[in-house]
Amino acid sequence: MSNARATQLSRRGILAAGGVLGLGAVLAACGDDDASKKSGSDTGKAAAKASPWTFKDDRGTTVKLDKTPANIVAFTGVAAALFDYGVEVKGVFGPTTTKDGKADVQAGDMDVSKLTVLGNEWGQFNIEKYAGLAPDVLISTMFDSAGTLWYVPEESKDKILKLAPSVGISVYDRQMPQSLERMYALAQSLGADVKSAKIVEAKKKFEAAAERLRKAAKARPEIKVLAGSASQDIFYVSGSNLSIDLEYFKALGVNIVEPSAKALKASGGWFENLSWENVDKYPADIIIMDDRSATIQPADITEATWKKLPAVKAGQVIARTPEAILSYDKCTPILDNLAEAIENAKKVA
Repeated sequence: MSNARATQLSRRGILAAGGVLGLGAVLAACGDDDASKKSGSDTGKAAAKASPWTFKDDRGTTVKLDKTPANIVAFTGVAAALFDYGVEVKGVFGPTTTKDGKADVQAGDMDVSKLTVLGNEWGQFNIEKYAGLAPDVLISTMFDSAGTLWYVPEESKDKILKLAPSVGISVYDRQMPQSLERMYALAQSLGADVKSAKIVEAKKKFEAAAERLRKAAKARPEIKVLAGSASQDIFYVSGSNLSIDLEYFKALGVNIVEPSAKALKASGGWFENLSWENVDKYPADIIIMDDRSATIQPADITEATWKKLPAVKAGQVIARTPEAILSYDKCTPILDNLAEAIENAKKVA
């Protein structure tokens, strides 16, 4: 993270780093007729093209193929975004199902019952089954400037990346619209009908939500918003730099609580870790909490110090999505929910 690779931080540290760590590697076969119909009816299903395909990713790498990729393997969140654009993948890797078999938050609208889960834990990637999919391209996000493909295990990446070219979409040190535009462009290159009524409307709604958040932040500049993530022993407070959502919130005028510069430096710029005894270090009117399944959710936090926080007592705790599904449809509620929270917040810090 920052310029450090994900493997240089502890697992919990990476998890708390604003947009980072989830659980594992998953491949899927999803050629079911019902799933195809759902995707097609929702967005105008992408059609594979026989003409040559070229895409320049955020590493500056240009991938060239004889035809538009048909056998796509992607990180779960990327696959979910492409699904919203009508582009289906052959396999996924990343948090796809929870322990009870339900869809992970990062799986979006994909039907996880039709996915073959091969790991679901950080560091796992079934290379044999990946090869069996005859992949045309592998797609993932990137949380650093080094071009590290998210959830492609460091120890086996050379074997994995020999099997097919890869594409990386950056979600590092930029604002949400930039990453959304890149995923939109990728989906379009893969055959998505981005001029369909549904996608055009989704983009308009995102722009309206951004304006709503801008107005809410301008009207309530006194409202302090803290981004938190909970583990058993540590409460993480994220800074507004590096993460695409927090950078964008700040650009729209949201008053984000900033950890100390010294603490941020120690984490590569991402967060400060606090003991539960010190969870009240930074006053906040609203707390936005990491919604990923690998973190402890607010309803399950039993620490007395947490329950005493003014924002918690006031019921001013909402979800935050550090690893947003990069479609306009999925990012719009993120902005609307924060705007609503700010509009209705009581000053309690």
